[in-house]
Amino acid sequence: MSAAESVFPQLEALLPHVQKPIQYVGGELNSTVKPWDECDVRWALMYPDAYEVGLPNQGVMILYEVLNEREGVLAERTYSVWPDLEELMREHEVPQFTVDSHRPVGAFDVFGLSFSTELGYTNMLTALDLAGIPLEAKDRTVDHPIVLAGGHAAFNPEPIADFIDAAVIGDGEQAVLDMTGIIRAWKAEGRPGGREEVLFRLARTGNVYVPRFYDVEYLSDGRIGRVVPNRSGVPWRVSKHTVMDLDEWPYPKQPLVPLAETVHERMSVEIFRGCTRGCRFCQAGMITRPVRERSITGIGEMVEKGLKATGFEEVGLLSLSSADHTEIGDIAKGLADRYTEDKVGLSLPSTRVDAFNVDLANELTRNGRRSGLTFAPEGGSERMRKVINKMVSEEDLIRTVSTAYGNGWRQVKLYFMCGLPTETDEDVLQIADMAMNVIAEGRKVSGQNDIRCTVSIGGFVPKPHTPFQWAPQ
Repeated sequence: MSAAESVFPQLEALLPHVQKPIQYVGGELNSTVKPWDECDVRWALMYPDAYEVGLPNQGVMILYEVLNEREGVLAERTYSVWPDLEELMREHEVPQFTVDSHRPVGAFDVFGLSFSTELGYTNMLTALDLAGIPLEAKDRTVDHPIVLAGGHAAFNPEPIADFIDAAVIGDGEQAVLDMTGIIRAWKAEGRPGGREEVLFRLARTGNVYVPRFYDVEYLSDGRIGRVVPNRSGVPWRVSKHTVMDLDEWPYPKQPLVPLAETVHERMSVEIFRGCTRGCRFCQAGMITRPVRERSITGIGEMVEKGLKATGFEEVGLLSLSSADHTEIGDIAKGLADRYTEDKVGLSLPSTRVDAFNVDLANELTRNGRRSGLTFAPEGGSERMRKVINKMVSEEDLIRTVSTAYGNGWRQVKLYFMCGLPTETDEDVLQIADMAMNVIAEGRKVSGQNDIRCTVSIGGFVPKPHTPFQWAPQ
């Protein structure tokens, strides 16, 4: 059996014994399977979490499509397996596999992982172990894939430097194509100089961080003192990738439609990247600067193509703070006009309290579908919100919520954090007060009692590259 043969026959025998076997079979609408032998560069892309969390991830979906559109390049997806299947895979020696054509991850040229949070780190180790790839980069040979990290939680790749071969900082679209070109040339030449050489060629571009070519010195308190190249020809600085014109990259054009239930059942369009707000805990806002907006026509075309390709009935307008798009009113009105007949719902998954208004609210629900609205005051008390630079007053929130409930919404979701720097019990208790006030206001303006307010509270996790990075957890 060749190293790249499908493991589905062995896997299929295990599926009756696990929960949610549907997540391992692949074949989703708009998924791609390309002939293995006709491609010379092969990527296995992983969102290191369960299928239901990983499949809707925009980052992986975009790279999957960008790579598969290219001649001679294939990309397949893999996700973390649940512990029940992991145990059986170990027992029956079934390796970590892709869901597209169930090939072993170890047979690909690149194993690319997209980390949204640090929780994915340990899932990466499990996947490497199941794939039969040595955990530490120094133990890998020319026949193992290049293990590549990207995503927000790889922006500081140092915590996982021993386990990855390379990291890409920033946007991935152009980066994966550039890397593909380098790997293709190296393979065409007969893989001269082995693993070391291909990694050196990647590092030399100044766009890929290869930990083995740098020595990192630490200060006594654990902070990084300096990072120095340990061989010539490797740049002192690795630069961040920034895609400046989002309209040039209208992906995904053919969004994947999941087979199993996933955390988001909708078609999503990223309307801008970056954020102007500068909340002190927010890593995404700090590292994805500058703000780059997709044009109103670009968004319209993506929505039209995406709905045709998927059949979803809801469109999520994604960004770090969607109501901040300079043309959000026109975008919402245009989409609502266009899809009035089709009853396509629009949602803004993250909305700033102070950027939300009744006109926008009405456009978003003109087609009769009022799913919930989500706001993120983050801190329960005014004092706490000043500390984190989230300048939203309780009056703002109550006024906005009052608008929503008055216009027929019945459900509002509020996101808060606890464990923030300088927080007291008093600050935390004010989260409950705020929720009570929101419900009271909703009942008052709507004259009904069936008002729902979901409060979601997350624990503060200090993130690198933010003003709070050294705060204790």
